[in-house]
Amino acid sequence: MTPGARVAAAIEILDSINDGQPAEAALTRWARGSRFAGSGDRAAVRDFVYDALRHWRSDAVRGGGTSGRARMIGRLRGADLECETFFNGVGHSPEPLSEQETSAGQAPETTGDLWNLPDWLVETFKSSLGDAAEATALALTQRAPVTLRVNTTRTDRDAVQAQLRSEGVETVPNRRAPTALTVTEGPRRLRNASSYLTGLVEMQDASSQAAILGISGTGRALDYCAGGGGKSLALAALGWTVTAHDIDEGRMRDLPVRATRGGHDIKQCSPDNVGTAGLFDLVLCDAPCSGAGTWRRAPEAKWALTPDRLDALFALQADVLDAAIKHVEPGGQLVYATCSVLPRENMGQVNAFLTRHDGWRLVRSEIWSVDASGDGFFVAVLSKT
Repeated sequence: MTPGARVAAAIEILDSINDGQPAEAALTRWARGSRFAGSGDRAAVRDFVYDALRHWRSDAVRGGGTSGRARMIGRLRGADLECETFFNGVGHSPEPLSEQETSAGQAPETTGDLWNLPDWLVETFKSSLGDAAEATALALTQRAPVTLRVNTTRTDRDAVQAQLRSEGVETVPNRRAPTALTVTEGPRRLRNASSYLTGLVEMQDASSQAAILGISGTGRALDYCAGGGGKSLALAALGWTVTAHDIDEGRMRDLPVRATRGGHDIKQCSPDNVGTAGLFDLVLCDAPCSGAGTWRRAPEAKWALTPDRLDALFALQADVLDAAIKHVEPGGQLVYATCSVLPRENMGQVNAFLTRHDGWRLVRSEIWSVDASGDGFFVAVLSKT
């Protein structure tokens, strides 16, 4: 595909998203109908679409409209690329810009347009993040790093870096966690790299890795909201005997394969059986949240979030914590984590928990900001006396 044809495909997909179709569904439908597109083409189109989603407001302002075509005009202008190179009408490229399109659009001026946030979230960011609000919002418009966790039960960082290099994947140590490697070249080769297929590395954000590495001790651990099981695997690599649980068992369907290739024995527990699983030295609650620290990976989420939805998430997080404490051994640890940067979901939730429940104390808490090293992430370790 030519560069212009890739832009035309992105326009088609953005129009589908404008019509209410989820981004991944729109990308999948386009790919299935475009068998001629190679892997490089699909990746380039995907990048265009997700960059536009990250800059949803500013691109519309620069492009002078909200259609897929206007947003792509705005995206190219925002990236300091010449629209005429892509909009030339040659082959499958979009038609050249009209006089009206050439003169339309302007530089973003309002805070919401500049920060690429809904107006209500602008105020939430300002009131809750203070001086860090702007830097956080702007960081969420950038592409997220591809980060690996080294399985230290099977290898070490230097050895796996060398092996990855031989497979066309270049990495550098990530300052956020000693087990973390940031991919700098060849990320699309990872899925077929033997280092990945044999469990020497797993894909996991560096902030999540740092949070798990900060948990002390070993023993029996319950990953109460396991999802895909990335943190279950990281706990197992530290020597914990791990049981994974999720209210939606389907989310854990890939965990057995991942555990086997990593050399870990992780039990899975259904919601019906978690009540008879006994007590644990550690219960990890990576609770459902707004995902505000990961919006550069899932930018649709920031446009879908509403004040009512945030209220509902806060109530759900409290319910999860209240249910999880039934599984903590006396003297054990309850670890509460979110991939949010919003204080209400983080220390606000922890303080509310401590108000509701006697016999618990906060051991420590830590938050990681959104930057080139990793996503925004929060963790609090609580102890049951």
